[in-house]
Amino acid sequence: MTVTDHLLGPVLREDPARPRITHYDDATGGRVELSGATLANWAAKTANWLRDELDVQPGDGVAVLLPAHWQTAGILLGAWWCGGVVSHDAGGAQVAVCGVERLADTADAGEVAAVSLDALGAGIPVLPPGVRDYAGEVRVHGDEFAPPPLPATAPATPGATVEQLVDAARRRAADVGLAPTDRVLCIAEWDWDPGPLLTVLAAGASLVQCTGTDPAADPAALQRRCAQERVTVALGSDLPPLAGVRALR
Repeated sequence: MTVTDHLLGPVLREDPARPRITHYDDATGGRVELSGATLANWAAKTANWLRDELDVQPGDGVAVLLPAHWQTAGILLGAWWCGGVVSHDAGGAQVAVCGVERLADTADAGEVAAVSLDALGAGIPVLPPGVRDYAGEVRVHGDEFAPPPLPATAPATPGATVEQLVDAARRRAADVGLAPTDRVLCIAEWDWDPGPLLTVLAAGASLVQCTGTDPAADPAALQRRCAQERVTVALGSDLPPLAGVRALR
C-alpha cells in the first residue's frame, strides 16, 4: 500500500464529505475548503497525470518545491499514490513541481510543472518553453486512481520507507493526543517527516492551514478565525496563546 492509501483511505471510509483541509491565504484573502472526497479527487488527478503524462513509475523521484497550500496537499498525496519518492531536491527527479518563483531550482529535473497557487486553482497563462502548467493539465485526468501494489519497504522519501513514514505520522498524532474530532490550526510550512499534513490525516482530524499569516500583527483576528473554524488545537511554536485552543509545540 502507498502512503496515500494508508492515511487517506480511512478518512474516506469514515466520512468522505467532512472538511479535511481548510486553507487560508492571508496574502490574497482567499479561503478554500476541501472535503476528504475532494482532496482524494485532486490526489487521483495528480497521480493519473504523473503516471500517464509524465511516466512516473514507483520509485521515481518527484520534487515538490511548494509552500503549504491546498494544491500542495493534492500534489503530495498524488505523488505518493503513484509510488513516487517525494523530496525537496529537484536534482535527478523525474518531475519537479514548483511555483514560478522557483523555476530556477528545477534545472536538473526531467520534467517541470509550475503551479499558480491560485485560491481557486487557476492555471498560468504564460510559461517558459518546456514548463508545464499543472492546473491546465491535471484537470482532464480521472477522479479515481488504481495505485500500484507497493511493499511497505518501498521508499516514500529519500530518508523513509512507506512503512516508516506512515508509522511516524501515526506516532506523532498519538504523542500529541490528536483525535478525529480535532480541528488543527497551523501556520507552519509542511515537511513530511511526517509534518502537519500527514500527522493530521493520520489522526483522522481536520487541518486549518494558514499561509501568509503574521500571528503578531492581529492576534484578535486569529482568535476570531479559531472561533469561526471551531479550532480545537493550535500547532506551532510561532502561535500566540489562543483562548479555548490547546497548544501543541
